[in-house]
Amino acid sequence: MSIQLGIIGGGVMGEALLSRLLSNKAYSPEAVLVSEPQAQRRAVLAQQYGIQVTAENQDLIAAPILLLAIKPQVFDAVVNQLESRNPSQLVLSIMAGVTLQRLQTAFPGQPIVRSMPNTPATVGAGMTAIAPGQFAQPSHIQLAQQIFAAVGEVVEVPESLLDAVTGLSGSGPGYVAVMIEALIDGGVAAGLPRAIATQLAIQTVRGTAELIHTQGIHPAQLKDQVTSPGGTTIAGIACLEQAGFRSALIEAVKAASRRSQELGQ
Repeated sequence: MSIQLGIIGGGVMGEALLSRLLSNKAYSPEAVLVSEPQAQRRAVLAQQYGIQVTAENQDLIAAPILLLAIKPQVFDAVVNQLESRNPSQLVLSIMAGVTLQRLQTAFPGQPIVRSMPNTPATVGAGMTAIAPGQFAQPSHIQLAQQIFAAVGEVVEVPESLLDAVTGLSGSGPGYVAVMIEALIDGGVAAGLPRAIATQLAIQTVRGTAELIHTQGIHPAQLKDQVTSPGGTTIAGIACLEQAGFRSALIEAVKAASRRSQELGQ
């Protein structure tokens, strides 16, 4: 069988997409070729998923879809290793800060879709925003949506919003992890065993997100539902407001968004 999907980069996000696409039977293992510079990593991917692997990026040029699952810092080096181009190849990028203009310069005339997934993609609960380039046709956008839908939800946005997407959903899992850790430590400080505090915190965050998502309600509406007059929740929320919790999250998103812009310069 010919190669249908080429992936440059066998790291966390590349593997997340790979594993979900294979488990969903969107691609068969023999139809996927992954380029990865580390021999040990190539061996792990080949053994675990039954895919083809290579150390040469040029081997992926014939694939109809090329996924760039690499760090933005190595983009120029990777491009320099590509000795030729495939004009009909759809290029999907998950690199933060690497603009469509830079991608189009590296892959002139090719259809390109820039995207920003996040790490919950590894468990099929990701959030991906995509922005199509000037040569991307509706069929290319549909292909990109199908690929990223394998790891969660997909939304299309103008490229001008991708840095903001990076600051929110791209970096957001880090903020949520810090919040969960703080909830756990708070439970321990209040007298709970750490294992129980961990279970309580994780399930509370998971359940709250699912409740808001399933019922389609505004977060403020849920907050109002659980804050009774003079009760425990409003006392806790007052402490969060006093500590600037809400403002800290807003500033974190803005700072990560600015950093995404810097990476693209």
